[in-house]
Amino acid sequence: MKIIDLSLPVTEKKGREGFSAALVEKIIFSNGVQYTGIMYDLVLGSMAGTYIDFPGHIKETDDGFDALNYPIEKLYRIESAVIHLDRKSNSGAVNSDDLKNACGKNKISEKALIINALGKKRFNEVDERSVYLSSDAVRWIVESGIHLLVSDIYESKEIHGVFYDLFKAGISTVCCPVNLHLLDSPRCMLSVFAPPLKGITQLPCRAVAEC
Repeated sequence: MKIIDLSLPVTEKKGREGFSAALVEKIIFSNGVQYTGIMYDLVLGSMAGTYIDFPGHIKETDDGFDALNYPIEKLYRIESAVIHLDRKSNSGAVNSDDLKNACGKNKISEKALIINALGKKRFNEVDERSVYLSSDAVRWIVESGIHLLVSDIYESKEIHGVFYDLFKAGISTVCCPVNLHLLDSPRCMLSVFAPPLKGITQLPCRAVAEC
């Protein structure tokens, strides 16, 4: 069994896609020994690195779950189907037939789905939103009955409702994953770890696959 980290390293930068850290040192005396404790005042963007969106990321699709109360059993070691494509930048929509042909079946039975649409390319190595899930692909995903989707593509430049339709169906999404091409099995066990923050519906996470 291999363990593959699907998480994008987070760099220190301003804004929603990064973080800043102010180091705080505290001198401590204990049993005649002086040492220095290191702490941080962190400012962390909700889209820093790889991140998870719960349905409440859109106000109109909020189902009441957040990073604190979302059932942990729906994030830990979930059997996941894996679909590989190798789409080029600006190649447009990935439709339901593309997904069905790639996985060799009309419907998946797993409770999570990983879509590697870009092959060995990272999500940021193609023009932004130039490869995307078509509406009928989203419909196929919803009808499969999954509750968790990891994908390197989602919306088009026109914002045609991919996230709205997924969230409306109760599907949480993991965005900006990496190393998807290393998954060499049609299914794996998927775990997503995030801090249990009350009221937060979008936040950085660590996604790990076992295959």
